[in-house]
Amino acid sequence: MPRAGRRVRLAPSLLSADFADLAAAIREAEAGGADAFHLDVMDGHFVPNITFGPALVRAVRGRTKLPLDIHLMIDRPARYATAFAEAGGDTIVFHVEAADPVEEAIAAIEATGKAVGAAVRPETPLDALRPFAPRLDQVLVMTVSPGFSGQRFRAEVLPKIREASELRGRLRPGADVSVDGGVTLETAPAAVAEGASFLVCGNSVFARGNVAENLGALRRAAGG
Repeated sequence: MPRAGRRVRLAPSLLSADFADLAAAIREAEAGGADAFHLDVMDGHFVPNITFGPALVRAVRGRTKLPLDIHLMIDRPARYATAFAEAGGDTIVFHVEAADPVEEAIAAIEATGKAVGAAVRPETPLDALRPFAPRLDQVLVMTVSPGFSGQRFRAEVLPKIREASELRGRLRPGADVSVDGGVTLETAPAAVAEGASFLVCGNSVFARGNVAENLGALRRAAGG
């Protein structure tokens, strides 16, 4: 479970929002009590999709004061960490499976002064990031294969969320265990029960209905 007294934070994923009206999506999510925004950066190499660059992050930064969680699903996170930090990212999350060595990616993000996050695919053990745990502000456990929104939550990943939460004592103070992929009213309670403290929510917020109401329902499902 999350540490006592700590509210689970919700980060709507703008990958699921209306790209033609992101400003409205941001306003609606803020009205619903969003704690941060999650931006999925994809390069067409690490994953087959292509999405946001630093210019989009900069535009979002101009529309909100909430923290921006930048998820680099790219081969060369070390090369681009500075660009996304300067564009307004607050947490820069890289994948341990990327082409850049883990040490190099962490050092590049640390040099920007931003919070450091490390993500793992559903099939990747946490072993690759364990030696670097004291330098991490976030561990992101993917509960879908990275690359596309709208996938179904993979329940077999739940034990890995628990495993990540057990690392908290070795992470930086205030660090989060983040869960990304298929977070819904049905799956959020299970993720929180395993120790998730930061939930990335996409289609469950933006796909249908009222964004603020969707966020409120998700927060209640996650335990308030």
